[in-house]
Amino acid sequence: MLAKINYLTSGESHGQGLLGILDGIPAGLEISETEIRNQLARRQMGYGRGGRMKIETDYAEIWGGVRHGKTLGSPIGLVLKNKDWENWINKMSVEPNDQPGKKVTLPRPGHADLAGLLKYDHDDIRNILERASARETAMRVALGTVCRKLLSEIGITIGSRVTQIHDIIDDSIIPLELTPEKLNQKVDASPVRCLNSDVEKSMMNIIDKAKADGDSVGGVFEIIATGLPYGLGSYTQWNKKLHARISESIMSINAFKGVEIGTGFAQAGKFGSEVHDEIGWNVNKFTRYTNNSGGIEGGMSTAQPLLIKAVMKPIPTLIKPLRSVDFNTKKEENAHKERTDSCAVPAASIVAESMVCFVLADAILEKFGGDSMSQLKAHIKISGKY
Repeated sequence: MLAKINYLTSGESHGQGLLGILDGIPAGLEISETEIRNQLARRQMGYGRGGRMKIETDYAEIWGGVRHGKTLGSPIGLVLKNKDWENWINKMSVEPNDQPGKKVTLPRPGHADLAGLLKYDHDDIRNILERASARETAMRVALGTVCRKLLSEIGITIGSRVTQIHDIIDDSIIPLELTPEKLNQKVDASPVRCLNSDVEKSMMNIIDKAKADGDSVGGVFEIIATGLPYGLGSYTQWNKKLHARISESIMSINAFKGVEIGTGFAQAGKFGSEVHDEIGWNVNKFTRYTNNSGGIEGGMSTAQPLLIKAVMKPIPTLIKPLRSVDFNTKKEENAHKERTDSCAVPAASIVAESMVCFVLADAILEKFGGDSMSQLKAHIKISGKY
């Protein structure tokens, strides 16, 4: 399917910086570097982050596609410079030099190292890990902020919260009065983006234990989006289904291993009568008594809150590395050690929010169209159903 919104990123973890191009945003959308910086700051927070976050203060500069604070309808270009570049000039130089650094030859279990070496015929894992690093997601958040702003202009808001770190689970229910924006305001004040302050402490303790043991932990978070109209996505082709597009986008994030919509996997142990959301009528619109489908039926939005959960595995770079084999000598040794986080689940939830922003903005433009924000809003006013 030809997307309405397309984006590309370029750059390495310790290179000069990250580049991003976002194409398809209508003209007339107000956007600023401050708004982008605020979302990048959210990605940098979180208990268990490593030393890199102490070095970088991410700031993306708008290099194209915006004039006098509003989008032009042309591709939007962003540049995010790496402050750590000054320590890696020789190792990551574009031009050959006489101080290229020692080759990395001990692949890490769970990382892209070994498969990447064999795929691209490299003999230095540095050529793989620099791009396979989650550092690239900083640009996704920067570009996704533009899509987030578009969605907010038409009444769609997105939030998230962490529900599990390792085996510590927050099973609390999000209060009805907490909109996605208010949810973010509340959980962003938590070091682990957890809604339950008691569970928060236990999550931090398990992160501390992992760090002390030279280990890492993963977890689960959920995303909620409200304000969606009926009919985003379609049942007519496999690649038009909204939940398929969301799942693909979220699963593209480093270390993600699973996505569920609504009550997801729990539905396997229930009867159909317990799962499907019964339909009601209230004055002038259809309603639902439950939202087990997570706001999607038949590949289309149902005007109910969109509910998504995603699981992130523990980060594969460990302070106490696992067993590996040297790529050149074939001798058994411990895997390569790189600067790392002991837990990045809170940060990953922000990245996932941004990925959902891409998909929803694309689906909105697909359904309603418009070359400018005024046209888009007019089209939604005429044909949007809620």
